[in-house]
Amino acid sequence: MECTTVDIQHTEPRDTKPSRRGFLAITAAAGAATALGGLPAFTASAAPLRPTESPMLSAADAAKNQLWWQAPASSHSMIEQGLPVGNGRLGALASSDPSSELLMITDATLWTGHRNDKLQSDGQFPYGRDDFGSLTLLAKLTVAIPDHDLGNVNTYRRILDMAQGVVSTSYDISGVTYRRQVFASCPDDAIVLYFSQQGGGTYTGTVSLAGTHGESTTANSAGRYASFGASFANGLKYGAAVTAYSSTGRVRVDGTSIAFSGCKDLTVVVSGGTNYAPDAAAKYRDPAVDPQRLARTKVLAAAGHSASTLLHTHVADFRAVFGQLDVNLGASSAAQRELDTWERVRARYRDDVPDPELEAAYLQFGRYLMISGSRGSLPMGLQGPWLDGNDPDWMADYHTDINIQMNYWMADRAGLSDCFDAFTDYCCAQLPDWTDVTQRLFNDPTNRYRNSSGKIAGWTVAISTNPYGGGGWWWHPAGNAWLCQSLFEHYEYTQDRAYLKKIYPLIKGAVQFWEARLITTAVTDASGASREVLIADSDWSPEHGPLDAKGITYAQELVWNLFTNFHTATGVLAKDAAYRKTIHGLRERLYLPVVSPKTGWLEEWMSPDNLGETTHRHLSAHIGLFPGDRIRPDDSTPKDILDGATALLTARGMNSFGWANAWRSLCWARLKNAEKAYQLVVTNLKPSVGGSNGSAMNFFDIYEVEQGRGIFQIDANFGTAAAVIEMLVYSRPGHVELLPALPAAWSASGSVSGVGVRGGFVADLRWKDGKVTRATLKSVGGSATTVVAGGASRKISLKPGESVTLRNLG
Repeated sequence: MECTTVDIQHTEPRDTKPSRRGFLAITAAAGAATALGGLPAFTASAAPLRPTESPMLSAADAAKNQLWWQAPASSHSMIEQGLPVGNGRLGALASSDPSSELLMITDATLWTGHRNDKLQSDGQFPYGRDDFGSLTLLAKLTVAIPDHDLGNVNTYRRILDMAQGVVSTSYDISGVTYRRQVFASCPDDAIVLYFSQQGGGTYTGTVSLAGTHGESTTANSAGRYASFGASFANGLKYGAAVTAYSSTGRVRVDGTSIAFSGCKDLTVVVSGGTNYAPDAAAKYRDPAVDPQRLARTKVLAAAGHSASTLLHTHVADFRAVFGQLDVNLGASSAAQRELDTWERVRARYRDDVPDPELEAAYLQFGRYLMISGSRGSLPMGLQGPWLDGNDPDWMADYHTDINIQMNYWMADRAGLSDCFDAFTDYCCAQLPDWTDVTQRLFNDPTNRYRNSSGKIAGWTVAISTNPYGGGGWWWHPAGNAWLCQSLFEHYEYTQDRAYLKKIYPLIKGAVQFWEARLITTAVTDASGASREVLIADSDWSPEHGPLDAKGITYAQELVWNLFTNFHTATGVLAKDAAYRKTIHGLRERLYLPVVSPKTGWLEEWMSPDNLGETTHRHLSAHIGLFPGDRIRPDDSTPKDILDGATALLTARGMNSFGWANAWRSLCWARLKNAEKAYQLVVTNLKPSVGGSNGSAMNFFDIYEVEQGRGIFQIDANFGTAAAVIEMLVYSRPGHVELLPALPAAWSASGSVSGVGVRGGFVADLRWKDGKVTRATLKSVGGSATTVVAGGASRKISLKPGESVTLRNLG
């Protein structure tokens, strides 16, 4: 690598973009209680710091992080058209309809169901909305303004400002410009709607709050609020409240609604939640929380401040997180920029012309969803905290055979390490019940996946999990290893020993489970020699093929990775030295997949035959390629294994569901095939029509369940964003490669800053004509790594806080 300049310096957190942790330190000193981590979903909190203005953005920065539309969402198509806001716990879809603003509000903890620890006759768990449970909608908020009928409106526009976390709407009626802003504030733990105007207009109408489970809303005329509270059959209490105020006009309670008239401005504040608590011993309830009362307290506290103060508080908080990463994939044309977002998505597909700014915006939309959906509460499941009803497919649960993992692949890569905390804290909180249920029920004689050894230890999960320690659908023996892989990878990015100590019981428990589960068998190698190896007991390669195959590649790769990470963790923490040797010995005896002499593909079922669907959505046999990296395109991987993995990936095809395309894209990026990785990103950007796979009008990924019916599934939004980053930066501890899979569409020039690097670094880089012109690596805990670009490499050593800048690489 030619390096004409190398600068090493000690740096503070990013100059123009305040760090999230730095911001939280300031607010904590002021008495705020908005810190990330921990799962007290809905609790009282002290008043946050109140900035007097919002961080300024340049016109260019503001424009590139905005999506816009020329029509409101239909109330009948909110999941495809409504714009999402969220504060990490509360999520809402906003319609932006001038005469009837509709917010469909979800609390991440509003789950039916329970521990679900009674097996069916087949040894598997029940999987229904009453036993396993389902995420449900908390409330619907409607702000009706009858005089603002859409037919009377001119110059309508709605905007999603991803950099500031605000949905805004503007339109003209009779020479008056009306504007509204909707945002979900993490510091105030509430959703705020602010209506304003220029030109002398006023607002007259009503604010209505309705539950979605048959609750009765009541109103208080003295306090000018409306609220409701109730509980599920499982004992979970929940509630919501709304208030409204104006500096002009009249605001009063009218029946169960809040009426307003002659108001030049109007602020509406809504909040709600449950008494869920992340404590298995307390049966996941906090009896001290009265959700309805707490919701009233929160909205009235926020209403003590002006809308501009609430907005500044929110934007300062949101920008501190969003601003950690910036991306430029190249310039789009002026004609492309003139199109609204939906027309632009359709034009990208119709004309097949690259639109780098739109593709960069898709990455930032994924980051926007992560910030809005994963802070201070439960992690995001299949839909995150955005529902349009109480019957989401697959209960909007936590699928552990790809989906929840994919949701969090992006976090560390995209400068959102703190957003990973919700996933970590969920796993830690569930561990007591996961352990108990595993040790009582996994070896039930009716369970086809039980350990044939009769031994049981540690913990595992089902394919579906809920927030009450319960499983659904089928047992998923290797699910523990995959969850631990994601948890450990977060440590690789952060190098945080306290975090590693926190997740160590999860890793050790999973290791103990597999020590009890592995069985011995004999295999014959290519030379005809026989040897004994350890393989996984009967399992299913998600989600196809035989139901009871032994030694499936999926499990073998995950267990190999689990044992490897356990070895590292015990070394770092100086724990369990003797057990470390035992598990290392088991790892050395693990069977690892070979290439089928019949198909030329990497075997998936420890068989030369293809026992499943060739183009199946899951890439289970590729888990050692991504998210693992035991298989990689370098001298560490035998050529036949690499060729076999490539051949199998080719056979899987290039057109599937959104999340499956995202996984394919990540795998092709790992293989440094830039054009195939890019093609799959573009495929996920294609417009969804009539429920087909692709992007909805609001950028949500649509999963075609059946002909003519599609559903929102959020993992593709995150997985595709992760693929974009993986094309720009690949890393593993001790190694970082810049532009490993840069497609021609982005090669002319571009930049990215704030990318997480495994090993404890953050990378910024610029490129021109496909070559890196400048790269900066900063240590956030790492000490040494090798930087690779353009086929050459350079070793660097840094202390935490130091950075190194390399120029003219390649």
